[in-house]
Amino acid sequence: MASSLPTLPRALPSSSSKPSSSSGPFRSPFLKVNGSTSFIPSSISLASRGASSIIPRATASSAGSDSEETLAKTTFHGLCYVLKDNIDTDQIIPADKACIFPSNQQERDEIASNALSGLPDSHKTRFVEPGEIKSKYSIIIAGENFGCGSSREHAPVCLGAAGAKAVVAQTYARIFFRNSVATGEVFPLESEVRVCDECKTGDTVTIELRDSGGLLTNHTTGQKYKLKAIGDAGPVIDAGGIFAYARKMGMIPSLA
Repeated sequence: MASSLPTLPRALPSSSSKPSSSSGPFRSPFLKVNGSTSFIPSSISLASRGASSIIPRATASSAGSDSEETLAKTTFHGLCYVLKDNIDTDQIIPADKACIFPSNQQERDEIASNALSGLPDSHKTRFVEPGEIKSKYSIIIAGENFGCGSSREHAPVCLGAAGAKAVVAQTYARIFFRNSVATGEVFPLESEVRVCDECKTGDTVTIELRDSGGLLTNHTTGQKYKLKAIGDAGPVIDAGGIFAYARKMGMIPSLA
C-alpha cells in the first residue's frame, strides 16, 4: 500500500497577514548599532543578586503607542564609599589576606571582612568595620585606574562578598575590569566625569542602567551624572560570571 505524502500549500501566507493577538510582542535584549549587535544594559535582570539593594523596575509603553517598547531599567540604591585615583589590588585586598580563594561561605566571609583593608590610615572611615563581614556601602565611587596592580581575582570577589553591587570609576585597570566580568561579583561602570570629586562617603546614591548607558543620582547633593554603557559584559555579570553565563547559554554542560 503506497503511502501518501503531504502536499505543500501553493502559496505561503501573505507577509501582510497580522499575527495572532494572543502572541505578545518579541522584545530582544540586544540593539543593532551600525550593523553590529550590542547589549542594552537596561535590559539586565538582577533579581538573583540580592533584592535589598537592587530594585528592578519596568516601564511599560502606553497602549496603542507606535514607539518602541521601553525596556526594563535596573536600579542600584544605597550609600556610596568614595575613593580617588590609582586604588590598587593591594589596597583592595592585601596579599596576606588573599592567601585563600573563597570556595565555601566561611572563606568568603573571611575575605569579605578584609575588603579595602589595605587603604592607608588617612581613610578614617573603613569600608568594612572591624569585626564585621558586610559593608554598609553598596556602591563604590573612584577616580582613574581603579584596580591596578596584580591580577588577583580576589579584588572583585572580596568587594562582592562584602556587599558591593557596583563600582563607578573614571577608568579601570583592564585586569580588574576583566576579573569583575569573569567572576560576576560587581558591575564596573565608567563615569564620564570625575564623580569622586563631587561625592562624599555616606552620600545616598542611585544608579540606573539604561539603553544608552546609565545615570547616577546623588540624592544628598541633588546632582546627576551620566555613565557609559557597559556593553556585552552586562549579561555575563548578571549571570554570575563567565562560567555561569556559559552554562546558561548552553556552551558548557550544566552542573545539575
